[in-house]
Order: sequence, then structure tokens, then C-alpha cells
Amino acid sequence: MKVSVLSGPFDAGHGSLHVEERPMPVPGPGEVLVRIKAVGVCGSDTHYYRHGRIGDYIVDRPLVLGHEPSGVIVALGPGVLNRAIGQRVSLEPGVPEPLSAQTLAGRYNLDPDVRFFATPPVDGVFAEYAVHPAAFCHPVPDSVSDDAAALLEPLSVAIAAGRAGKVGLGDKVLVAGAGPIGLLASKVAQLAGAVVTVTDVRAERLEQAERYGAKHSYAANAAPPAGAVFDVFIDATGAEPAVLAGLARLAPRGRCVLVGMGADTIALPVQLVQGRELMITGTFRYANTWPIAVGLAASSAVDLDALVTSVHGLDDVEAALTAGDSPGALKAIVRP
Repeated sequence: MKVSVLSGPFDAGHGSLHVEERPMPVPGPGEVLVRIKAVGVCGSDTHYYRHGRIGDYIVDRPLVLGHEPSGVIVALGPGVLNRAIGQRVSLEPGVPEPLSAQTLAGRYNLDPDVRFFATPPVDGVFAEYAVHPAAFCHPVPDSVSDDAAALLEPLSVAIAAGRAGKVGLGDKVLVAGAGPIGLLASKVAQLAGAVVTVTDVRAERLEQAERYGAKHSYAANAAPPAGAVFDVFIDATGAEPAVLAGLARLAPRGRCVLVGMGADTIALPVQLVQGRELMITGTFRYANTWPIAVGLAASSAVDLDALVTSVHGLDDVEAALTAGDSPGALKAIVRP
């Protein structure tokens, strides 16, 4: 099978990519072999391509990127009884240790030994085929396209953010960042009955946010609307100025959810947090979100196909990884 492989060095501002042939993987007990149909490109893929690392995760050997896949099951491993050849699936990319304390508590995303696609040293799925545990290959109906099935992964990030913020009917929600995650967080909040405002530094993204259903929007470098106060703030930027500005707009007992990945540390306005009794939490990926995500996509409550702005082949992964630099770009898809 063909795979797209990233390797160093990264001193030229990015690594190098090449397509190579690898042996066809064989599914083991409890696993299925999937013909990959579509893979969403995430900002983390681009970061690895440009920098060769994210925090402590370092690309020190050739790595296959891509962690947002969908496909079709083409073979079953021993003991797989609840999946079928020909079944279309969305692959949940993180596989935890089944008996870890966090997994048993239902928080398998926090298992310290979770194996996650495209997180060194685990290969991702910019590849024609992949083997994956059947339990993490979620069936999708034919009404959900291959591209949309791949984008159930970022939708899951948004669902986890909404849960963490306890977004509910009538809440006023501010979302910072109108990229794919911010737009999906906005949509999830809308579906929960919230009134959503989105802020971003790019005017075209604010227009996209309103097309995606946000009630209000304003430029991040401009003053917020007079009297704008929010019950929930979801940051999808990771940028310190955005986080601090969002905290300042929270009502007493407001809830802040940090989703975007940025600097390791930021200054915290302790007096503000204490004086308003603000509640701040982070989210790390997701757990138990795929059934909800499938339902939202299948019912057309969330239009995931609307996020796709470019499509690329396996020989064109470099263009996919840099597509986000273009004005108006949201989500690139690789179709191996």
C-alpha cells in the first residue's frame, strides 16, 4: 500500500514528504482493516510538518501524519462480530489501555498510555489502508459523506468543549477563533440552545461564522459590543490575548473552556477569576462523543461538508498541509 511519510530535518522551515510502498497491514484479534477514503488535515499535522515537534512529541523518525480518517472495512480480524466487510466507518484515532484507571472511569482520552494516530511514535493515516480496533471504528450511514465522516473528529472536539462548558438553553456563549474547531463549537452551542457570538482577527472568518449560524460576531482587535457579557467562553485559538479578553467578558460564575493549543503558560488574572468566581477548565481531545457526532451529521444538524475548502491526493499532501495559509481556507481533505 502507499503511504505519505514525513521526515526531518526541519531546519528549512519544514520537513520533507515522500510517498512510499509499505506492506499491507493484517488485522489482529478485535481489529479491522479499513480502506481509507478521506482524512481531514488538522493544525497539528501542519505543526509537525513545519516544526517536527509539538511539546514533548518529537518527530525523530519517519512518521505518517493524519488522524481524522473515514473509510470502508475490507477485512475482519479474529473475534470481530459487530462489524462487517463493506461497512463505512469513521475511525476514532485514540486507542487507550483498556484497564487503565482513566479508561475504567470513562475518561479514556486522559489515559497516559493512549496511542493516538500521528502522535510520535504512532503513525497516522495518510495511507491507503489502516488497521484499527473495531470498537473505535464507528459505523456511519450513507447519508454522511466520506469527507463528513472524517470530520466527525473535529466535531467531537467541539462536543467535548460544549460538555465541559455545560452549555445550555439560553446561555450567552462567546467563541474565540472561527477556524474549523471554533465554527463547530459555535454550532454545537447553537444546537444546545445558546445564543452565540464569535470573534476572530480575520474578517472573512467572521462572515463564515455568521453563515454557520452565529448570532453575532466582532473583530478580535476591536472593542466588543457595549454591554456584551457571556455565561460561557470557549477559546479555540490558544492565543493569550484572546484568552484574557474572553475571561474579561464573562459574567459572575461564568465558565471558560480552553480548547486551543498555544503557549505552555499564560498570565492569569487571578483577581478577576476570584472576584467573579469564574470557572476555568481545559479539554483534551474527547471521550464517548462519536455516537452524538454521527447523529448530528446524519440528521444534517451540522453541515460538515460545508467546511471542506480543498481536496488533495496522497501525492499532494504538502499542498494539503499548507492549504490553511490561503484566505478563506477552512478544512483540507486528503483522499488516499
